[in-house]
Amino acid sequence: MLSAFAYAESLAHPHATAKFIQEFLHTSGIIVDYAFPQELWSIAGERFAQYADRRRTATSSQPRRILADFLLGAHALVQADRLMTLDTAFYERNFPELALYPIA
Repeated sequence: MLSAFAYAESLAHPHATAKFIQEFLHTSGIIVDYAFPQELWSIAGERFAQYADRRRTATSSQPRRILADFLLGAHALVQADRLMTLDTAFYERNFPELALYPIA
């Protein structure tokens, strides 16, 4: 299952058309999850709040995160069994119990 946020982000990839993404999802049997349960929103909000607290007390040169980053992690935690990501460090820190598969 793919979160709606990940689906929307994939459409912005410069080398992927909407038709390509749709065909890939259909062929691989991946379903886009457009309706998120309350538990997912709660987890994302809690982890985002923890991140905001850390950011307020630290000087960091890391890029700022947005709520969608935490919704992706929460979705993988609640609705899937893993997350493929280019940013393993972020998800390891904020979702340590999540199984990650780095994209090389």
